[in-house]
This record gives sequence, C-alpha cells and structure tokens, in this order.
Amino acid sequence: MDRIAPLKNPVQEYAWGSRSAIQALLGLPVPGERPAAELWLGAHPKAPSRVFVDGGWRSLEKLIERNPVSVLGREVAERFRGRLPFLFKVLAADRPLSIQVHPDLEQARQGFERENRQGIPLDAPERDYRDPSHKPELLCALTPFEALKGFRSPGDIVALFAGMELRSLSRELEGLKTGQDGSALRAFFISLLSLDDDSRVRVIDEAAQKAARLLGKDRAYFWMLELSREYPGDIWVLSPLILNLMELKPGEAMYVPAGELHSYLRGVGVELMASSDNVLRGGLTSKHVDIPELLRVVDFQVEPVHKIRPSPGKVAGKMVYPTPAEEFQLSVIRISPEEPFQSPGERCVEIMICMEGEARVRGGEDEPPVLCRKGDSVIVPASVGPYRIEGKATLYSAAARRIEAKPA
Repeated sequence: MDRIAPLKNPVQEYAWGSRSAIQALLGLPVPGERPAAELWLGAHPKAPSRVFVDGGWRSLEKLIERNPVSVLGREVAERFRGRLPFLFKVLAADRPLSIQVHPDLEQARQGFERENRQGIPLDAPERDYRDPSHKPELLCALTPFEALKGFRSPGDIVALFAGMELRSLSRELEGLKTGQDGSALRAFFISLLSLDDDSRVRVIDEAAQKAARLLGKDRAYFWMLELSREYPGDIWVLSPLILNLMELKPGEAMYVPAGELHSYLRGVGVELMASSDNVLRGGLTSKHVDIPELLRVVDFQVEPVHKIRPSPGKVAGKMVYPTPAEEFQLSVIRISPEEPFQSPGERCVEIMICMEGEARVRGGEDEPPVLCRKGDSVIVPASVGPYRIEGKATLYSAAARRIEAKPA
C-alpha cells in the first residue's frame, strides 16, 4: 500500500455516549436515534477501520497483515511485530464512564495468559484481560472536558470530607489524618469498599444530603451528587472527593498511565492509546467488576496532576502533545491557504481526521490529492514518504512514535 487513502470508521454505541457530537462531526442527523460514544480509527481486531484501495473498501487490519512494512514503516513494523501499535478515537461522553484502571505490560501479559489457561472465552463478560497489551492513553479535549484522574493527597481528601461533616465515615478517615503515604490511601480505600450494605447506604445518603448544600464550594460536590443520582447505592459515587477532578479546556490534554484510577465524566475529545481493550472496572457501571484484581493493579501513590499543552514540532504547522508512550504520538495540524503543511521525508504511518475546514492531502506529485472535509479521515502509509496538506483546516494526527537510531 503506497497511497494516501480515505477511511471508514466504526462507531461504538455505548449508553454513556452523545446523540449529537459524533453525529454532527460525521454529517449525520442530529439528534441521533442512539448514543454514539466512540469513533474508532485504527486496526483493532474488535472493530477495524476500512480503507478505500483498489476500487473497494478493505479492512485496515488485513491490509497491515499483508503489507506491514509498506503501511507501518520498517522500524515500527519490526518493533511492534507487524501491528498498528495505537488506536485513535473521537470520544463523546454525555454521562460518566466507569471508574477504571489499565494494567502495565507485564500485568497484561500475565493476566491474559492466566485467563487463557482458565479457558475464559475472549468475549466473555467476566473476562478482565482481552489481549496481552497495556493501554496508556492520552485524552485531548475538543470541548470543555471533565474527568477524574489519580488520587488526591490524603490532606485534600480529609478536607473535602470534613466540609461535609460526615459522621458516618469518621472512623475510616482517621487513618488519612495521620498517614500521608500510599499505604494510608490504600487502607482508606479498602475500608470504603468493605462497608456492609447498611453502612454503605447510610454513608451515601448522608454524603448526598451534605453535598447538595455545598455545590458552590467545590466542583467535586457537584459531581458527587450527579454520580449518586446516576448510580444510587454505589460507594464509588464518593470518587470525586478521592480522585483529582480535571477540568480541561479545548486543546488541553491529560495522560493516563498504567495503574492510575480514572473516569471521564463529560465532554468531547480525541483519545489516543496503545491498541488494547484491557479495562479493569471498579464501579459506576453495570459491566463486570473485579475488585481484587483492580486492587492488585492500582497505584496508590499520589502524583501531581498535569495538563498537557502542545509544543511546536520539528516541522512548521504541527503542534505535538508530548507523552512517555512508545506506541503513539498525537499532533494537531492547522493549515491556511498562505501556510500549507509539508511533512518530513523520514516518517512512519499516520492516521488523520479533519475537525474543521477542508484540506487536500497529497503524496507524490503524480498522485491526485485526497479531499478531507470535517469528519473525514485518511491513512498516510509510511511508503508514501513526504506529503503535503493544502487548504484551510484543522486536523488531528495520530502516528506511531518513531525511535531515532542512535549513532554507532
């Protein structure tokens, strides 16, 4: 495969999705009949994109299997064993997603092999590990976006609970007042999950009543109340008081490493991750929950939360979101008639989606350009070499991260 080609991408219809955001992006009727939660751009076996080549639509997964070096580039094909290492998404959340965590690479390999030995089918609802890969991910906001990410410090947790004057949790909070490390957090966390039914109901009811009076004090109280309405009786409705509340403006991003508890609450964004479907859920969901395995994977260390803003890339017109992930790199490309974009010659596979405007993406001089309007996407195989984008548009680009060869 040696030409730039348009993509058709599957839409995932989950209950927490939006009836307008992805539909509007794709030019479909708004509101949609069903919630559209995620638009997948990639070659994940669960739902691969299709590519228009040789007069027809072909599975991107199968094309890569047949031509890994041509599509991915030799270095990427060798490093990731002929697989596209990332999955690119547009995510639209009108309702909160589950509280969840992703395993690291070794945990994923061990868990996948263990469940294979146990004979659990890959599509079984109770399966924790659906592949042997980890799933670091980056979420870049397209609209104002709110999420929970990583643990607050014990002092912050105590202060938020103290604001509600919860009598029903006074004993559980004592350990956080004196212990400021991960072991104190873990003990508090397990104490919440170990509450008997009557105690859990009493804590949630009291917290909801007190939070309703504190809505103007901290956004965490608002989200605690929202979650208690959405998931009555679930102890994880207290998560906004325990996890950091991130409020991203359009263009800001956050990186979620392995082991970090998180939940996307509301908003539209582009999400880029290692190509995996491994999710360990804790609560706020009707899907499978495995608390013992989640506790084995969760990192209870308190880390400062950072918003990621793009920095100029090596080529004019491209802004890059830096992360430590080896599988992917997210960039935003903005072009105008006066300032087209010219890629470097040394590059690997890229998938791009146009978010606004209209662009013409051209490979070699003898090749016709591919027109890319709002909602359209293309794949630029590594074998195309340098390419050029003209027009007036904003595009988000997902690429496999190239590892520069070290000089001998």
